[in-house]
Amino acid sequence: MMINNESRAVKELELYIHIPFCVQKCAYCDFLSAPADENTRQKYVDALKQEIQGYKKIYQNYNVTTVFLGGGTPSILNPVQIEEIFSALHDSFQITEGAEITIEVNPGTVTEEKLQAWKGAGINRISIGLQSTEDRELRMLGRIHDHQQFLDTWGLVRRAGMENVNVDLISAVPGQTLESWQRTLRKTAELGPEHLSVYSLIIEEGTPFYDRYGKAPKPSLPDEETERLMYEETGKILKEYGYARYEISNYAKPGYECRHNAGYWKRTEYLGIGLGASSLIRKRRFRHISDLQRYLSLAGNVQHICEEEEILSIQDEMEEFMFLGLRMTCGVRKSDFFRMFSIQMDEIYAEPLKKMEDNGLLEINGDIVWLTKRGIDISNYVFEHFLLEEGMV
Repeated sequence: MMINNESRAVKELELYIHIPFCVQKCAYCDFLSAPADENTRQKYVDALKQEIQGYKKIYQNYNVTTVFLGGGTPSILNPVQIEEIFSALHDSFQITEGAEITIEVNPGTVTEEKLQAWKGAGINRISIGLQSTEDRELRMLGRIHDHQQFLDTWGLVRRAGMENVNVDLISAVPGQTLESWQRTLRKTAELGPEHLSVYSLIIEEGTPFYDRYGKAPKPSLPDEETERLMYEETGKILKEYGYARYEISNYAKPGYECRHNAGYWKRTEYLGIGLGASSLIRKRRFRHISDLQRYLSLAGNVQHICEEEEILSIQDEMEEFMFLGLRMTCGVRKSDFFRMFSIQMDEIYAEPLKKMEDNGLLEINGDIVWLTKRGIDISNYVFEHFLLEEGMV
C-alpha cells in the first residue's frame, strides 16, 4: 500500500535500485552487471534489504516521488525477491501516492506471474530493452532475444494492464543501414508505447565492441553521413506517430515524460541503492563500492559502502544546473537560477549566453533559455561553454 504522509516529509527524493545481474552480458555494455546464479542473486537481495533498512531514520523527512529499478536486468529476479525489496522500501521510506515506479526488463525474462507481482508491489511503468527490430542487428549486439520474443513480451505487458511503457532503441550499430533503422522506428512506434528512449551507440572501452570497433578504420559501423541521417529521421518519424522530443535522447506521448529521469536533469536529490549506485544528496555526490563480495559483507552498514565522494562547490552546481537542465527541450529558467544561487544567470553566464544565441544554438525568451534544434544537434559543444573558469564564483 502506498504511503502519503506529506505533512511530515518536506523534501523530494528519488530512489534508484541497482540490480547488477543479467542473463548474458551484451557486447556493447559497460554497465556494472554480470550473470549470476540464483544463490548469489538471493544474497544480493538480502543485502539490498539490509541497506534499505539502514536508511529508515536518515531519510524520514523525505517524500519519495519516483523509484527506478535498473541494471543489469531487474526482471531476472523472481517475484518473491521483488516483493521483498518493495516491502523493505515501503517500511523504510515514505513513498507518495501516485509515485512513478519503473522496472527495466529484457524480452525473454518476463512472465505473467512476474507482471502480477510487479503490479502488486506498486510498479506502474515498464522499460523494455528492445534496441532493434532486426534480428541480425540483435545478434550483432549480443542480445538474448529476437524481435518475436520482444513482441511476445509486449503482449504480456499490455495484457497485464501496464499503460506506461518505454522501449529502448539504439542507432548506429554495426551493420545497420538507414533503411533498417527506419524499419525499427516505424515497427516500434506502430505498437504505441507511451515513451521511447533512443540512443546512438557509443563504443565504450573495456567492452568486446571496443576490441572490434574501437579503432579506425570501422567498416562495419555506419559512416558519419548515415549516422547523421539516422539522427534526422528519428525525430521526423517519431513526430508522425505523435511523439514529442522532451530531452536530447527521449521522446514521449503527451503526459508520459519520464519523471525519474527529469529529476536527474533538474538535480532533484536522489539516492542510489545497491552495488555501484550513485547518489546526489544536497551538495554531496557519492557512489557505492563496485565489488560484489565487499558489498554483500557491508550492505548493512550504509556508512561504509561509499567508494567515491565529492562535495559540490557553488560553481559545480551552477555548471550542472546549465548543462543538465539544457538537455530538456523546455530549457532552464533564469528565475530558478536566481532562487538557487542568489545571483542572476546573466551575471555569471552573460558571454556564453550571448555567443550561443548569436550562433543560433540557444533561444532566450524572457525567463526561459533553451537549445535550438541546431543546438541540440551539437549539444556537447554548447555545454562546454557553460564550464566556468576556476575561481569565477
